[in-house]
Amino acid sequence: MAKTTSRPPGDGPVLLSGGNPQIPKGEGDGPVQAYIAAMPGWKADVGRRLDALVARTVPGVRKAVKWNSPFYGAPGDAGWFLSFHCFTRYVKVTFLNGAKLTPLPPGGSKHPDVRYLDIHEDEAIDEAQFADWLKQASGRPGERL
Repeated sequence: MAKTTSRPPGDGPVLLSGGNPQIPKGEGDGPVQAYIAAMPGWKADVGRRLDALVARTVPGVRKAVKWNSPFYGAPGDAGWFLSFHCFTRYVKVTFLNGAKLTPLPPGGSKHPDVRYLDIHEDEAIDEAQFADWLKQASGRPGERL
């Protein structure tokens, strides 16, 4: 099945199937902020909140956009510990080393090390739990992609 694409109002980026922004890959905060700005509707607020939580919890965090998703890596580590991606009805947060977190993030994966957290519209983010997962995940070797 081919991916569908659409253009949001104005001259913004193409939105892929499920409303995920198509943003060129790049290192640093700029591409991540471009991705967040292009997230449709309520998802942009979720993206801003997630990005702020990561930046506040992991000082000096590395950022990049790869495969049309923001990625986050711990300073001094070449790997990545977190990513997120827009789907039609939710934002999927990927903990790349999530199987080692306590408690486990709720969503399982076909990959034994990965765990997910799906955030739906009007759903509260447990910021204390999320920050705890971020501290744990960023303290472990990241996934090299």
